[in-house]
Amino acid sequence: MALPPLDTPWQLAHLTVPNRVLLAPLAGIGNWCVRLQAKRYGAGMAVSEMVSSFAIHYGNEKTCGEMLRLHPEERESGPVAIQLFGQDPEVMRSAAAHVAATTDADLIDLNMGCPVPKVAKTGAGVAMLKDPDTAVAVARAAAEGSGLPVTVKLRSGLVKGDTTSGFDLAHRLVEEAGVAAIGFHPRTAQVHHKGTPDYALVARLVESLPAPVILTGGLHTAQDVHAAYEQTGAAAVMLARGALGNPWLFAEVLGLRSEAPTQAEILEELDWIMDRTVEHLGPVRGARVLRKFYPWYVERLGGDKALQSALQQTDDIAAARAVLAARLPSALA
Repeated sequence: MALPPLDTPWQLAHLTVPNRVLLAPLAGIGNWCVRLQAKRYGAGMAVSEMVSSFAIHYGNEKTCGEMLRLHPEERESGPVAIQLFGQDPEVMRSAAAHVAATTDADLIDLNMGCPVPKVAKTGAGVAMLKDPDTAVAVARAAAEGSGLPVTVKLRSGLVKGDTTSGFDLAHRLVEEAGVAAIGFHPRTAQVHHKGTPDYALVARLVESLPAPVILTGGLHTAQDVHAAYEQTGAAAVMLARGALGNPWLFAEVLGLRSEAPTQAEILEELDWIMDRTVEHLGPVRGARVLRKFYPWYVERLGGDKALQSALQQTDDIAAARAVLAARLPSALA
């Protein structure tokens, strides 16, 4: 049976998502600026960077005032999810209730797939695969605390060859906790982002799970996305690392453009993200955070290591713009 085109709407609980190409949660990156950028290029839904349920529960000022911030324009073109992580059901219940009461988020996403040791060693992230009873309790608490639909992002397993723990937990989360959809990354925690994703496993999950499966992992080009979508039969796809510094990928996947961005477009987009980041974080912190972003755009601009190094040494966006003007004068002409 033919799959619906990626530019068609679909249902996620009571929400209508306008298309099947989403922005994945990007830890330490996916603030409102990045989410709004993805929406500008066609993303039908965006998920926030992962946010600590404990930090929300205990009222951490930076977390509650900054990481939970939504821009009014974000929800104009589709839903927005806040992703939470944590292993304590009652803390998660409290955090989810706070998100529902203080933001305009449409749903809660739970991170049960992060392989980073500082997260996993607390029992959160991918460590939840080892404790499925707690994982189900956490998901149930998030739904009860927020009253919002809950989705969960999982990996396929913990170590190479483990193709059952994520698969089995996905079924329990839907059947016992009422989770509305599963985001599935078919690589184990052990390999992180290396190796070939097991798309055949995703296809098995799609066939057996009574809820939508959202595919993520290994999606770096429009060709990758379409091939994996056809192979798996997933309800939707989530772009992650492939979209870093490349919001045009959303438009390409959706058939809204076919040509690569020009130098002028790349610089204009970099200029936009610089302004938005300073708007979000202020000039000092914004300039520091932007050092993560510059390499993605400079690589697309064909810049060299000297340009990368010069941008990493800037303390404000005026200095960064001066560096770009000096080293890429033809592009700025």
